[in-house]
Amino acid sequence: MPIKIPDHLPARRILEAEGLVVMSEADAVRQDIRPLRIGLLNLMPNKIHTEAQLARLLGATPLQIELTLVRMSEHVARNASADHMAAFYRPWSDVCGERFDGFVVTGAPVERLAFEAVDYWDELRQIFDWTQTHVHRSLMICWAAQAALYHFHGVPKHALEQKAFGVFRHRSLDPASPYLRGFSDDFAIPVSRWTEVRREDLAGRGLTVLVESEETGLCLVNDPARGALYMFNHLEYDTDTLRQEYLRDGAGPLPANYFRGDDPAAPPVNGWRSHAHLLFGNWINEIYQTTPFELEAIGRRDLEAA
Repeated sequence: MPIKIPDHLPARRILEAEGLVVMSEADAVRQDIRPLRIGLLNLMPNKIHTEAQLARLLGATPLQIELTLVRMSEHVARNASADHMAAFYRPWSDVCGERFDGFVVTGAPVERLAFEAVDYWDELRQIFDWTQTHVHRSLMICWAAQAALYHFHGVPKHALEQKAFGVFRHRSLDPASPYLRGFSDDFAIPVSRWTEVRREDLAGRGLTVLVESEETGLCLVNDPARGALYMFNHLEYDTDTLRQEYLRDGAGPLPANYFRGDDPAAPPVNGWRSHAHLLFGNWINEIYQTTPFELEAIGRRDLEAA
């Protein structure tokens, strides 16, 4: 289960302590195979936690994964150290000439702003378009999923009367989808957002709803024409992440269905970890089965559809 990440990235120590195989550059070269190149545009405030969460899931595969951490070219992250960003992240302007088998864009704490009011919106739109010519498969999470749907399809987001916050039951709507292979009919997923995308706004756009919740609505949408998955919720979250958000927000309403007996002093139980590994494992497997061997052919939709 190898993943290649920078030697001194803090997430490396976390993953090694969990038993995940993290490769050195020398070991990766010795295998003499082409790794799957996965890029991660990390827009979340806590960079280190998000790096570990996603590297954990991307690395839980028999395939060799090479993870590249990417940042916006001009935007300066306010909640991450400049040294960390300089040491481990490459600006998108530096990688835009390269090709990736997979590319992940995270959520961001700008959800209640209009998309056009986000200071890096123009560059993000360029990145979305770039995924169509330089990326084989993309995975957009939470706000990034809403933003990509708005950019590609004009699908709006809608403000919620109160935050959808907690762990909610979801159902698989397309068990035959390669992305839902092995999923239960009913499963739990963490949700943390102030806005939503509505099913009626997707009609006639070639989009398929894969996962949905009666309580919190759409969760996972497939956009096959663009090689994209849109995940509005947070299977990648650690057990403690919702608790940290609850404390960060001044101990407002409790996250639903999360603390035992709704007691914030009680430890939460992670009921979604296995499905997180399933989704990411299925996504990586689908990339491996369909990506061109030659990097130069990645992003050419005519070849991928052949």
